[in-house]
Amino acid sequence: MLNFSMINLVRRNGKKMDKGIRQEMVNFYKPFRYIPCFLQSPIERVRKKTKKLPVVIKFKPDNFTSGLHEVKNTKYKTLREFHSISCCSAKFSAEKIEHLIENCNHIEKIYYDRKVFSLLDTASSSVNADVLKDNGLTGEGSTIAVIDTGIHPHEDLEGRIIGFADFVKGQTNPYDDNGHGTHCAGDAAGNGALSDGQYQGPASEANLVGVKVLNKMGSGSLSTVIEGIDWCIQNQSKYNINILSLSLGSDATEPAVDDPVVNAVETAWDNGMVVCVAAGNSGPGEKTIGSPGISPKVITVGAADDSNTAERSDDSVAEFSSRGPTIDGLTKPDLLTPGVDIVSLRAPSSFIDKTNKSARVDGNYISLSGTSMATPICAGIVAQLLQSDSSLTPDQVKEKLMAACEDLGQSPNVQGAGYLNAANLLNQEEAKV
Repeated sequence: MLNFSMINLVRRNGKKMDKGIRQEMVNFYKPFRYIPCFLQSPIERVRKKTKKLPVVIKFKPDNFTSGLHEVKNTKYKTLREFHSISCCSAKFSAEKIEHLIENCNHIEKIYYDRKVFSLLDTASSSVNADVLKDNGLTGEGSTIAVIDTGIHPHEDLEGRIIGFADFVKGQTNPYDDNGHGTHCAGDAAGNGALSDGQYQGPASEANLVGVKVLNKMGSGSLSTVIEGIDWCIQNQSKYNINILSLSLGSDATEPAVDDPVVNAVETAWDNGMVVCVAAGNSGPGEKTIGSPGISPKVITVGAADDSNTAERSDDSVAEFSSRGPTIDGLTKPDLLTPGVDIVSLRAPSSFIDKTNKSARVDGNYISLSGTSMATPICAGIVAQLLQSDSSLTPDQVKEKLMAACEDLGQSPNVQGAGYLNAANLLNQEEAKV
């Protein structure tokens, strides 16, 4: 078996392939154990031509155009280009992947286009975002891009969904067939119109852009997530996108520097967008932070349990919230916000709505838990902070948020800097004066 060409490819060029592709190359030969030796070579040749694999190709710095030209000279299916991140994705035969790895000098690495999932597990007053509202900070002037399953045009968001991009079905009008993205949009920016203001997000006057990268079941792929982030970068000025909220992820299998989705969110960060990413729901075990939450740059958000009270003294770290350190040994998450039994917007007839009927609240809302909910709450507070000072860079925003956290007495790899208290952001400004 060690003499098969794909096995030798992995041995010679393993550094140019991620763990997923290397595993696929090895799995390629599993059926061969049942095939007589004299038939293995001709069957290998046929399978290499017919076995198709979805991949993401990352080019070397400043090699995007040349590398893409070489890829286009190879037979492929459904090529997609991500200019901002110097990547592309497509389906190639195993034979063509072998050719690219051996002959394309502009390729830095090829990744298996693995699945990505919404981070759903089974509020504003707790995190004191209402204190900022009392001081006139409602997120006005900011745009939060919710990269998720879409956004249902709920009444609590009326007039504020200013853009929508669908990388699953290609539709142009906002919709959400899963419900997860709608809940997240409300966590960040719902105004409570249908609840007399009871169920509000921190940034109740912020604008929203829905970026649908996950399907009805809440799953997608690396390539669709990268495509959604790239679209936000390309359309940043058009919609004034200054915040990205990603309540999604996958297992971290590569160091952050080699992870294409991490590369994508960090490119957005470097372009001036504050990126809030869910830590994951794989706690309480250690080393469970998912990708792209392993990024050292972005704000990785864990979940606190606020015990359904506005009082902070009974709050704790949610059992499901993922813990650090990351695959690179870095301390994560960065901070905690509420993520248990969060009441937010319901998307009627969506997958979550149909399968969680008991979680519906007052007809127009639904209660869900997860770091998925904590992340957009953090994004909403970012919008409030940027309203107070639009000149802040992403690094400055992150620094201010972490300085506003309060210690829950847990390890930094459990709570990060602690439990965010938005009221402390006002105290920071007063201290400067």
